[in-house]
Amino acid sequence: MDEQLAATIGERVRLRCLASRLPKTVIAGLAGITADYLYQIERGLKLPTVTVLKQLAEVLHVSADELLSSSPKRGASTRPGAAGDALYRAFTRPLPPDAAAVDLKALQHNIFGAWQTWQTSATRYSELTPDLPALVVETEQALRSAANSSAADRREVQFCAADLYALLRSVAKRLGRVDVSLLAADRAIRAGENADDPLRLAMAQWNLAQVLLADGEAEGAEDVAMQAAEALSPQAAEDLDAVALRGALLLVGSIAAARQGNVWQARERVQTVEPLAKRTGERNTLWTVFGPTNVAMHAVSVEVEAGAAADGLRLAERIDHDRSPSIERRVAFLLDQAKGQVQRRDFGSALVMLSATEREAPEDLKHRPAAHKLLETLVQRARRSVATEAARLATRVGAPL
Repeated sequence: MDEQLAATIGERVRLRCLASRLPKTVIAGLAGITADYLYQIERGLKLPTVTVLKQLAEVLHVSADELLSSSPKRGASTRPGAAGDALYRAFTRPLPPDAAAVDLKALQHNIFGAWQTWQTSATRYSELTPDLPALVVETEQALRSAANSSAADRREVQFCAADLYALLRSVAKRLGRVDVSLLAADRAIRAGENADDPLRLAMAQWNLAQVLLADGEAEGAEDVAMQAAEALSPQAAEDLDAVALRGALLLVGSIAAARQGNVWQARERVQTVEPLAKRTGERNTLWTVFGPTNVAMHAVSVEVEAGAAADGLRLAERIDHDRSPSIERRVAFLLDQAKGQVQRRDFGSALVMLSATEREAPEDLKHRPAAHKLLETLVQRARRSVATEAARLATRVGAPL
């Protein structure tokens, strides 16, 4: 028996059985097998025949291919890969030589609107991803045409590019395209440098550090974030936007330190940032979402990263996450709490947090790898009632397990 294939099919069959509202005995009977045989299939102890696999697929209302796969099939128009591929093509294909002139004011308006959608809409993926490739092309056209513009217009175009590519860094990361995310972060840094704007350059470096964290390069992320924070120190003496960006960079540095096992240093950095947040209040400088609420959320993240789930969850109880202007941060906070509950083996409470995430932003459960891992853990390790609800939640939002 191919043990890996049996385990893969077993996981898929178990997920679909849990997600269905039929008792196991009914599923087995409709498929023409015994309940014990179905149990052995689910546990990877038996590899079903092709006939049995087809019968199970028919009863569970899925294709046999889906039961053979380690992840559910998606339509070409909705799978994350299609959106990521479209962004990559927009970044890498040459511009048409006879492109029309770009309306700079309209471009600024569209980028601002895209950021607002990304930070506030529960359906931000489906709303944004179809339009972003064209926005990339339009921005690149504006950059090429800027050589013949005034100095003020050239600078405004660089502002647009920095802002757009900062957005695309986050979107590409959530679509699972670290390559596109890194490319976007690099272009944001180039635009910040060309604009001679220390704040946008710092924002771009914050984005680069985020990409490195997502790619498992915590040491590189820490270096980028801490050097950028130090470079902002003189400006942060007077400018509250600079204070906010410096604080945001230090928070990235705290998470990077925690992921390298330097927990006390991570905690010290969060404590260092607290007075900065008191100075700025809740602020969203260049879409980096800094303030007392975000600092408190990062304190929770550090404890969860350190495996101190009880401390992290105790801190989380004091936080009103609705005060954050970014749905991105609110979802990350809910997932951190779910992760902490899993660390404590309180799978029921973890499911409560994931259900709250669904209410907040169902598309994030579909796209975020951290959410997929949590759901999979509940399906595999929780008691049957919790596992069943987790499987139904995963199926409902289209999360690949």
